[in-house]
Amino acid sequence: MDKALHERFLREAIALSLESVELGRGGPFGAVIVKDGEIIARGFNQVTSCCDPTAHAEITAIREAAAYLNRFDLSGCVIYTSTEPCPMCLAAIYWARLDAIYYANTREDAAAIGFDDARLYREVCLAPNERTMPMRRLLADEAHIALQAWLVKPDKVSY
Repeated sequence: MDKALHERFLREAIALSLESVELGRGGPFGAVIVKDGEIIARGFNQVTSCCDPTAHAEITAIREAAAYLNRFDLSGCVIYTSTEPCPMCLAAIYWARLDAIYYANTREDAAAIGFDDARLYREVCLAPNERTMPMRRLLADEAHIALQAWLVKPDKVSY
């Protein structure tokens, strides 16, 4: 795709971010997912309107694209998002196997208006016992049974 087409899709994500603000849906974030030059999903931040802390623009767009394509693997698709994805959204984009990310605002731009993900980026890199949120491991032997069951399951759908 040429630069003009990428910019067109990114402008759509930006328009969704502004619409989210104007309609009081949530934070100023929007995203679209494109496959074969066509928008197949749109998402906007719905954290406050849906009382769902995971309802970021990228996540809502991924959910819509997966439902539209009826598959969890979104390879062959590209996401355009108004702002650099937070760690949660970035992980979801990788899990969904999207081919590329195009974004406009940086994480520093978002931090300047109160959406600071710097702490999350730092925490993710730490060992569980070094994080600020207490993490305690319990019942490892009992939980490991499910992992073993998955390992030997002959009809599992790998992802």
